[in-house]
Amino acid sequence: MYVPKYTITTEILKNIGWVEAAREVINNAPIVPAWEAKFRDEARLRAVHYGTILEGNDLTLGQAKLIMDRGMDDPNQASEAGVVARERDVQEVINYRKVLDYVESMQEPAGKNEAGLADYTSEVLLAIHKLVVDKSVEVGHAGAFRQVQVVLRNSVTGEVGFRPPASSEVAGLVASFLEWLNSGKGRQEHPVIRAGIAHYVLAAVHPFVEGNGRAARAFATMVLYLEGYDIRRFFALEEYFDKHAEEYFGSLMEVSNQSAVLSERDLTPWLTVFTRALSSELTKIKDKVRELSVDIKIKHRMGRQVQISERQMKLMEYLHSNGEMSMPEAKKILPMVSDDTILRELKALIEKGVITKRGSTKAAKYALKK
Repeated sequence: MYVPKYTITTEILKNIGWVEAAREVINNAPIVPAWEAKFRDEARLRAVHYGTILEGNDLTLGQAKLIMDRGMDDPNQASEAGVVARERDVQEVINYRKVLDYVESMQEPAGKNEAGLADYTSEVLLAIHKLVVDKSVEVGHAGAFRQVQVVLRNSVTGEVGFRPPASSEVAGLVASFLEWLNSGKGRQEHPVIRAGIAHYVLAAVHPFVEGNGRAARAFATMVLYLEGYDIRRFFALEEYFDKHAEEYFGSLMEVSNQSAVLSERDLTPWLTVFTRALSSELTKIKDKVRELSVDIKIKHRMGRQVQISERQMKLMEYLHSNGEMSMPEAKKILPMVSDDTILRELKALIEKGVITKRGSTKAAKYALKK
């Protein structure tokens, strides 16, 4: 059985502490359903877009959003909608959207063991990979461990930067890792650490001809989701990894170049980056959730969730940050909306008991209800 080596450093411990703090705030924030859906949709879009451009996809965020919003299943649909791009790039976005659908719909990887805990299997990993590379690789390579040797080269110099294990070792290495992940010893580790280890091992073993990075990131996300860290599915680690690509790929290579033997490598540098990424992403979301959440005191006083539209939420966000608001300020927040519509939105918030109005002329001020 594979047993990972690493040290819980002060930074890793601090990062996990930030993750726990953000998780608590996000999971308990009184967010209206419309905004919860908006946060999830944004996270999915960021995961798909940044998760594919990490692998060389050239689509813009706007193009990826169009493909996802319209639920496209064929690159021809994108072309008809005016998306000028390589068919392969469009297919990758479609595929990764389906990967997230699969991960999000999963309640358990393949069943549960005698203790009632989820068992992770190679069949689920292969299913993820099949979705990742659907229609993008030769028949027989999708959802199957590689049967050939592959190497990772420097895109500029062409030099071999990393040589994954021989194809004959792949199935055994994956099985050995999954044995640890499903073991009592493996389950003693924090879910964030477990997810980070899963990401590294799958990337290092490189079990597929293509699509290893996306499969590794999706599998790691699945571990977080299934072990209590879905955090309302508001986060997308892929964005951090893309915006810190040198740090991301550099830490993976730093660990991989330590030894030719997987079990001898110290994963500490990589786990530092992985926990930093999750901490950064969740802290950013936590701050945004705090700004957009309906005042908890109002929720407790009213005894129910307050239903607020997107325009009303923008007005509330400004009030949370600034304390009060005039009509001219409201017009800057909603520049493409008529004065009458803004007044109706403000009146609706007053009727819901969320804000109050002081004054009755154009100089009236609006504030959060105490």
